[in-house]
Amino acid sequence: MLAEADLPNDPAVLRTMIVAASAETARLMAKVEHATAEIERINAEAERNAVAKAEADAEIARLSSIIAAFARHRFGPRSEKLDEDQFELVMEDLSIAIAKVEAKLDAASSTKARAEKQRRTNRGQLPAHLERIDQLIDIEVKQCACCGGALHSIGEDVAERLDVVPASFRVLVTRRPRYACRACEGEVVQAPAPPRIVEGGLPTDTLVAQVLVSKYADHLPLYRQAQIYARQGVNLDRSTLADWVGRAAWYLAPLRDHLLAVLKRGSRLFADETTAPVLDPGRRRTKTGQIWAYARDDRPWGGSDPPAVAFLYAPDRKAERPITHLSGFSGILQVDGYAGYNKLGRRNQVALAFCWAHVRRKFFELAKADASPTATEALQLIKALYAIEDEIRGQDVEARRAVRQEKSKPIVDALFRLLAARLPLVSAKSKLADAIRYATSRWTGLTLFLEDGRAEMDSNTVERAIRPIALNRKNALFAGSDDGGDNWAIIASLIETAKLNRVDPLAWLTDTLERLARGHSSQNLDQLMPWNFKP
Repeated sequence: MLAEADLPNDPAVLRTMIVAASAETARLMAKVEHATAEIERINAEAERNAVAKAEADAEIARLSSIIAAFARHRFGPRSEKLDEDQFELVMEDLSIAIAKVEAKLDAASSTKARAEKQRRTNRGQLPAHLERIDQLIDIEVKQCACCGGALHSIGEDVAERLDVVPASFRVLVTRRPRYACRACEGEVVQAPAPPRIVEGGLPTDTLVAQVLVSKYADHLPLYRQAQIYARQGVNLDRSTLADWVGRAAWYLAPLRDHLLAVLKRGSRLFADETTAPVLDPGRRRTKTGQIWAYARDDRPWGGSDPPAVAFLYAPDRKAERPITHLSGFSGILQVDGYAGYNKLGRRNQVALAFCWAHVRRKFFELAKADASPTATEALQLIKALYAIEDEIRGQDVEARRAVRQEKSKPIVDALFRLLAARLPLVSAKSKLADAIRYATSRWTGLTLFLEDGRAEMDSNTVERAIRPIALNRKNALFAGSDDGGDNWAIIASLIETAKLNRVDPLAWLTDTLERLARGHSSQNLDQLMPWNFKP
């Protein structure tokens, strides 16, 4: 700022200085106004981002609460009422919705913030056996922008992403040259054609195995597979695919029968059955067949036998079916409350172990419907029994029996006293009376697990094994005939057993079909069991 003594006396010069100062003041004021407007714009954008973030956070919190509610239904006391497939579909849709909101937040955040988030995120490691294809993304100019000197490498960032090569068809051309001797007429030599599952047909054994796995493991009906193939220009009629499946089932039937024979040699089995709609052309409708399941899983008590499941189709649910299927079996049979198993239980060599999960379900429905104190108290006691089972899972037979005698038996006795005392106090026609009678009438089978460490508290093992049958039933709607139901049971037995033993069904089926086509001896079928497969 100029002092008064430094101001010029000339009015013209003074006027010029005033005009210049006014112009500078106006310029600075305009700059201040621009800066103020920019600050206001930044503040408004930050406010909008804050609002968007708050809305996104609220949406994520809402979706997370829905997931937590469904998780409580799935894993908490309400698990009895939620269908497994429905739960998985809901979880998928909710996860997709949350990912969409998070993508919106990422788009609104700065590049630096996104990079920091990626560095903090731990996505695990991709399997080491997968093929690695290096992709180099480098700068074009390797000279310093400041001094022009050569740049040198000081490290690199490496990111692994999972890629896929879509399934594609190829044609295997097999050539078998013929040879003849010039001196000998009519002598022609040629290598024999390799045996195949579909002789003279189009598919390799690998393609047949792929069709089987897609239908019985991934639950894709043949007409959908035909549509997928058609998109790649390979037009195969559904009847052609059905012919391949039928031929493979014929080869695999002895394996399923051998699998069942192996299971029957064990000391404990799980049994269950589920409906299998079958086309009935004579009546122009479907009839209800049955898929019977017999499973083994000795891992909870440290048994050495590999887990397995065998399915058998029958046109009805008569009690004679399990008697025929399990002919020669002696040991513990873990089942639900179906009365058809009682004939087996009356045989000295078969002991029935009934399912506590079915007992629990009946009391759960009552506790939810009318808050029955008896049902609620029974559920608490059953919950305590399952908590003990969680503690001893994986221990040997004697250790499990000792703990059950010490901890579980007093709870079971208390539950029986509760049910026996309450039954005379309720109406004989009430649902609570039905639930109590359901439990007390099966008490010997329900308490067998206390005396034998091999027994489980429920038959959930076979119910889990039979779930893929229900999935296939939903997608395929029905089997075309009783023979189709039997084929269904044959192939599903082997695929599900492979899955239980953590064996890739496609690799095992391909190898097994090739060996069967080459005439593998029926005396050595155990070599073909999924648990003996070595890739």
